[in-house]
Amino acid sequence: MAEVEKPINCPTITVLICTLNEEDSLPYVLPAIPDWVDEILLVDGHSTDNTVAVAKQLCPRIKVLVQPGKGKGDALKMGINEAKGEIIVTLDADGATDPGEMMNFIEPLMDGYDFAKGSRFLNSTPVMPLHRKFGNWVLTTTSNILFNTKYTDICSGYNAFRKEAIKKVHLVSDGFNMEQEMNVKIKKARLRVIEVACQDNGRRGGVSKTRAVKQGLIDLFTIIRERFRA
Repeated sequence: MAEVEKPINCPTITVLICTLNEEDSLPYVLPAIPDWVDEILLVDGHSTDNTVAVAKQLCPRIKVLVQPGKGKGDALKMGINEAKGEIIVTLDADGATDPGEMMNFIEPLMDGYDFAKGSRFLNSTPVMPLHRKFGNWVLTTTSNILFNTKYTDICSGYNAFRKEAIKKVHLVSDGFNMEQEMNVKIKKARLRVIEVACQDNGRRGGVSKTRAVKQGLIDLFTIIRERFRA
């Protein structure tokens, strides 16, 4: 498939990837990022394998930062603050998301949206265990009831947003519940949000860093907490 060209007058773009021991999955991610991306930023969570070395070998122009604390949320906050692009695209490091779909996220932002959130359920059924599908349904349904959203997926790490817009949202979570906090807070902040269908290829390498049941309860608490927080 021919690479999609960057539109004329497109804002500058930073691709943001958070990693923790992802040396086996990065070969499915970094080479697929379009050449026209202005900045590729990797925030590493103190990996003990060869994640950083592999990243630099696969993508010599990549900028690598080491997060100050722990957790995906902590890494995302650092990456958002350090990104130079007017638009930030977040990609999962496990290879489940396809960088080739990036323009589907960027075009809505050029049309006036503030936030393009990925959904693995919008037009298809993702590759994931049944218990994870059920957990996502519970979290998404809770968000839709409490915040009057119409989301189909609240756990996708594939998102794109204008940096100036996301700065209006005070993000505090340090863990994997950052996705849930972000998705409900952009609604509370009255940002213009659109869901974008994206593929889910499943983890391509390495192992998951979360325990499904424990993480699901944390995510659920985050959504409920934000409903009653000023």
